[in-house]
Amino acid sequence: MSTTTALILVGLGLAIIAGLGAYAATLWREVRRRRAFREEEQRRAHDNCLENLELVASALLQEQVDVTEGAWRCKTLLEILDPRLMERDSFRAFGTVHARTHHLHTHSARLALSPKERFREDKERLAVEDELRPAVLEAARAVLAFRRDWPASLH
Repeated sequence: MSTTTALILVGLGLAIIAGLGAYAATLWREVRRRRAFREEEQRRAHDNCLENLELVASALLQEQVDVTEGAWRCKTLLEILDPRLMERDSFRAFGTVHARTHHLHTHSARLALSPKERFREDKERLAVEDELRPAVLEAARAVLAFRRDWPASLH
């Protein structure tokens, strides 16, 4: 092999290595851009959940929403933020209401019930609400404290 051929091959090898390095740098920048985008999306989603959680908890405390509906919404929003939040004693009332009322019909399924069946379900729902109202309202206060201390309150 002549010196000229060797130099051409070394130059070609260096060009290939430089091209691959530039491509790797481009891919790394894209990974960082996507990661930043995903983190921003998650931050906005958390902010939205927290805002909605605060609104629902306030509505519960002001009796602008039924205990059952408020508890279901709070439970869902807390689980979106972090499913482990429902394990906290301060939020457990939301899960209890959900567990005891999730079998009741809603929306169009409720409309399909006979008046007697709707009355029976309303009676059952109201009994759960009467029993758990103090615990749910206390959980709503805990939600407002949780929101106020966010993000330190998450862990």
